[in-house]
Amino acid sequence: MIVAFAFSILLLVLAAGLRASLASLIRTPRADALHDAAEGDDGARRVADLLEDRARLQPAIGMVHSALLVAAALPAAWAATQLTSGWRLVLLLVVFGLALVVLGELLPRAWGRDHPRRLAYRLAPMLDVACRLGDRAADLVSEDEVAETPESAEEEAAHDEEERRLISSVLEFSETIVREVMVPRTDMVTIGSDVSSDEALDVVIEHGFSRVPVTGEGTDDIVGLAYAKDLLRIMDQGGGPQPATDLMRPVYFVPETKRVSDLLRDMQAGKVHMAVVVDEFGGTAGLVTIEDLLEELVGEIVDEYDTEAPLIEQTGEQEYLIDARLSVEELGQLLDVELPREEWDTVGGLVLGLAGRVPRENESFEHEGVLLTVVRVQGRRVAQVQAHSAHPIEPAT
Repeated sequence: MIVAFAFSILLLVLAAGLRASLASLIRTPRADALHDAAEGDDGARRVADLLEDRARLQPAIGMVHSALLVAAALPAAWAATQLTSGWRLVLLLVVFGLALVVLGELLPRAWGRDHPRRLAYRLAPMLDVACRLGDRAADLVSEDEVAETPESAEEEAAHDEEERRLISSVLEFSETIVREVMVPRTDMVTIGSDVSSDEALDVVIEHGFSRVPVTGEGTDDIVGLAYAKDLLRIMDQGGGPQPATDLMRPVYFVPETKRVSDLLRDMQAGKVHMAVVVDEFGGTAGLVTIEDLLEELVGEIVDEYDTEAPLIEQTGEQEYLIDARLSVEELGQLLDVELPREEWDTVGGLVLGLAGRVPRENESFEHEGVLLTVVRVQGRRVAQVQAHSAHPIEPAT
């Protein structure tokens, strides 16, 4: 009996540790794990790898945790039947059940939530093993279910894929920072503080924007926002031209490292539709709108006035004409290769990094079997790139 109780306690401790580390893992942003991994923390590296697919963590590790609790209950229940009987046995089993719930689930989960990152880092090997075991068990269950209902397999697969895509978008949304979604300063349309309301309205009509930043001494000096409805109101009232500075509204500034999930909440609370993004030196890095943030969740939002060329245009087998604003991560997924997305956000940044200078048009650079040819350069910015992969891309199954 002593051996049985000791074995139950050991399994309960393992289950508690696994539950606490899972709660800590879920509360850990992948961006923080990547940062700690870059500083040499091996546990952070494992956590970052696990967080790459958050959707599988809860079901996979949760399955192993439940199995440990059940395994802990069996020898304890057997030992209890050998120790006593009658109402005392019932009371003892109730106590065991409460202990399993409190010590194996509630307390560890609360502790893990209060200790993100470090607890997950320390127990990363156990989390990794549990996730692999849970995946194997889930695969066996999934195979049985598909075999039982083959007629609906394709519909379920399509539905599951859409759910995974949406869940993945939501999870990635919590880790994305403003710099990754903003319109860079080189693409911003602005007006000077010395222009009149009529001139500002011409800019608004030409570009089709409802809000335009007003600059002072330069792009790094954003002094306000001119709203199209304010400019149209002046014209409708039949008044003469007025200085744009008399009509502009206050600017909402945000740092480029702010998480987009936090920014969306702040913009909703403050009823702000556009924010100017600043870098660590206080210079203008770009601007971001609520639409830019929502597109990170639901994909590209296109209306009848959008006339932008697509970011990706296939020009041949494994060959694409890429807008340099495309993210390095999306290019890697497109070509099925691993690209250094931690160092550069966009394909243009990747090319600049490989060149070590502003490249010339028609220059080519190779990285990880991907040939990148500069098609168009605007000033000091790479605008368009031809991407070709030497690796064969296997068709999706």
